[in-house]
Amino acid sequence: MAIFATIVSCNFKPKADAIYYNGKVVTVDESFSIAEAFAVKNGKFIAIGSSSELLEKYQTAKKIDLQQHYVYPGFIDAHCHFLGYAGDLYKCQLVGTDSYEKVMERVAVYDSKEHPVIIYGRGWDQNDWVKKEFPTNERLSKFFSYKPVFLKRIDGHAALVNAKFWELAQSALLPFQNTEYIEMKDGKPTGIIFDKAMEAAEKLIPELATELLIRELMVAQEECFKLGITSLSDAGLNPKQISFIDSLQKAKALKLRIYAMVSATPDNLNYFESKGKIKTPYLNVQSLKVYADGALGSRGAKLKEDYSDKINHSGSMNISLEELEKYAAWAIKNDFQLNTHAIGDSANAFILNVYAKYLKSKNDLRWRIEHAQVVDAHDIHHFGSYSIIPSVQPTHATSDMYWAKDRLGEERMQRAYAYKSLLNENGWMPLGTDFPVEYLNPQYTFYAAVGRRDGENLPKDGFQFNEALTREEALRGITIWAAKGNFEEKEKGSIEKGKYADFIIEEVDYLKDDLLKIRNSTPLNTFINGVEVYQKKN
Repeated sequence: MAIFATIVSCNFKPKADAIYYNGKVVTVDESFSIAEAFAVKNGKFIAIGSSSELLEKYQTAKKIDLQQHYVYPGFIDAHCHFLGYAGDLYKCQLVGTDSYEKVMERVAVYDSKEHPVIIYGRGWDQNDWVKKEFPTNERLSKFFSYKPVFLKRIDGHAALVNAKFWELAQSALLPFQNTEYIEMKDGKPTGIIFDKAMEAAEKLIPELATELLIRELMVAQEECFKLGITSLSDAGLNPKQISFIDSLQKAKALKLRIYAMVSATPDNLNYFESKGKIKTPYLNVQSLKVYADGALGSRGAKLKEDYSDKINHSGSMNISLEELEKYAAWAIKNDFQLNTHAIGDSANAFILNVYAKYLKSKNDLRWRIEHAQVVDAHDIHHFGSYSIIPSVQPTHATSDMYWAKDRLGEERMQRAYAYKSLLNENGWMPLGTDFPVEYLNPQYTFYAAVGRRDGENLPKDGFQFNEALTREEALRGITIWAAKGNFEEKEKGSIEKGKYADFIIEEVDYLKDDLLKIRNSTPLNTFINGVEVYQKKN
């Protein structure tokens, strides 16, 4: 019996669903090793090694010659708004408008084609205009006197509304009169509303019909696949939205893996207090999303001192100490991660101090600060001392660099977008895009992190280049470190035995090729669970 078993084992080859060989496989494992081949079975990597080794060891009906192309783990966006991006696809698109006049033109064209009851747009940025000031709504109210108009700024922290919408939202906006959330000029509202006021007004806009949202989600998913994104973190969802995602994933319509952060509200906390965490191969729910302040572009980010370009104004906090401590205590009790949006140096200091109180020392709870754009030199050590994870978006630096100094001044600017300094605190850092605030391309993330330049390859020497990441760090940031930020590093983020076979095939070498060439590249193929979900057309 023993002899027979030995004979069988010598002649038997284990089966694989597919073997990919003759490639340059950048595994992003601990040693950042480069392999030639890998084998996949039941949606997971079962072996990584040389072409000859794997072709000899395994039997399979599917052998794919990689033709010396590069293979990387599927890209992971550590911070974005996927449902928001999909929902925005039906709105009036205002990204790239270089003047208020262009905004008005796009609104008029959209209204003539779509005939919406309420005109809902997103994407304008006054920092891209010659006159870099917030618009007022007189013209918008004059030309669109017959229907409400709500135009959200690109950062999602401010909106311009016309008089008709103001009438509709009057009751919702009443609690915010005489606060920093409504901009006034000569004693009258300008039509610009911020953060809490904007959120209250936006709730009056009817939700997108389910059929239309599903259609737009499929378009958004295809765009992710085209760019090599196989997994993402959606930063701020409610139970209804999370259940909707779960249903689409179980129906196999939504193939993206999603780490869903729960928007921190009393109702949402009560729901997950009883339900607990959710974990499937495609959906992971074990974190809270909190907003500390607004955004720098709309001057809502909370600074320790006044804005350099607006006296007697230092931004605003969107959460009280009592509220934040309640969420922190809940997260500790229920073993949920706490992820807080903080942009200004005052907001970051506030969050870091509260985190420190509850975390007490180094730990593996992986509480995150999302954005961490401006951090005082006296506060940055808290990241390392309490294992607080900065989750940053490198394209924010290269988008904001042309006007951020106006907001911050020379001295504070040196402490802004300090990604290398933040990375050094814990030795790892997840990277994302914050789409739709920025474009969802992870190649842009890599390029901005390493080159600290924009799409025009400027500035020549890189923006505050001392804060640039290495190529290896940037690649880890959009793969294994993004997975680690979600407690998922044992199942994805690298090409290693036992992990999901999520990977992309590329023509470019992220470790050596020209950075602009990498920025302008897109994958040839994208795979999830070893199944091709995208193939580039010739």
